[in-house]
Amino acid sequence: MLGEYPIKGRRAAEISASIEAAVGTGALGPGRLLPPMRELATELGVNPNTVAAAYRTLRERGVIETDGRRGSRVRSKPVTTGREFLRVEVPEGVRDAAAGNPDTALLPPLAPAFAWAAEQADREPVLYGHAPLEPELARLARAGLDADGVPAGPVAVASGSLDAIERVLAAHVRPGDTVAVEDPGWGSLLDLVPALGLRPVPVGVDDDGPLPEQVRRALEGGARALIVTDRAQNPTGAAVSAARARALRAVLRAHPQTVLVEDDHGHGIVDLPLHPLAGVTRHWAFVRSVAKAYGPDLRFAVLTGDEVTLDRVRGRQRLGPGWVSRITQRAVLRLWAEGAVDARAVAEAYGNRRDALITALAARGVEAHGRSGMNVWIPVPDETGAVARMLQAGWAVAPGARFRIDAPPGIRITVSTLAADEAGPLADAVASAVRVSGARGYV
Repeated sequence: MLGEYPIKGRRAAEISASIEAAVGTGALGPGRLLPPMRELATELGVNPNTVAAAYRTLRERGVIETDGRRGSRVRSKPVTTGREFLRVEVPEGVRDAAAGNPDTALLPPLAPAFAWAAEQADREPVLYGHAPLEPELARLARAGLDADGVPAGPVAVASGSLDAIERVLAAHVRPGDTVAVEDPGWGSLLDLVPALGLRPVPVGVDDDGPLPEQVRRALEGGARALIVTDRAQNPTGAAVSAARARALRAVLRAHPQTVLVEDDHGHGIVDLPLHPLAGVTRHWAFVRSVAKAYGPDLRFAVLTGDEVTLDRVRGRQRLGPGWVSRITQRAVLRLWAEGAVDARAVAEAYGNRRDALITALAARGVEAHGRSGMNVWIPVPDETGAVARMLQAGWAVAPGARFRIDAPPGIRITVSTLAADEAGPLADAVASAVRVSGARGYV
């Protein structure tokens, strides 16, 4: 019994279903503490292992979270309530600077590459039992990783960065484990971690990447994994500098059991050098997506890592989708081989737009962050009010609640399609919006 709600069941599946039903109806609200396993087992007349199995199922489904001796409680936000729903509806006539999409004018045409790949597939169909990885794509990917100083390791492909990260985490951590994540950080990742039954531990970020002291505290506190964005961090635009990389590697060297996951979010759209952290922990993975440079709908990412991690990822992938379409692999290979994207020109275009806005904001006394990529992060005293006032001024911006755990309020502006003559008017609207304070922000 929990308050007025009776938890029922004799089997683990029945107990977990009873609790999940109560959470769904609101009978058990967010943050509600569940009975200790032995206490509930006694009340239901079942073995404590049965209740333990029920709680484990609920953790894996993201319904509850467990914090050691503090017990298990209903998650503060259900997994089904994704951060992507914390978005602003863009009315007609309002400029959209919230979506986070690349400039389609800077994306390469895909039809020729896929036509070539389809012709290859017609001549040499890929069938069950064939190799899951296009050999030349693996060679080119590994050559690019070598050039950027990423340690040697096997190569695999996944259906985007989030798919790759999920597979790496599933290979090493289990429900109830803690994972250190950037805060503010990528909203989809902040949803993924609890959806896997894991507990996110927020780590602060500045322009040079995760703060080493906060990373150290997270790892000393028991975090099993650390996820770092190397360049074009979403939403802040941070990029790990050489000095920060040295400091973070020193922290990781003291915790070699940590599973390190690096996401090179800015690959192909930034001109800052990469400073990888991989190589100082026993298990690691490095992920590169083609989404921002070649198009989000390709759903394609390359990953490398230590032998054990990649073996587990590929093994589990064989039991799910089997492989990422070799036609898509060949199309991406064709785009790479033909130099379909001029990374230097794309980086310059985004850099000019980002710098123009940050400079305009600075001239108006507004703090802003955006060292790389296509996003600018602006701290605000009142997130809700700032988003509303920006809409009234004709601009849709992303509420920082999509990207935060404990970090202070902010808004994210995507500059990918910002015209040269729009930086000033946009900065005026931001300056006006952020100077009104005192109202409540997103919670």
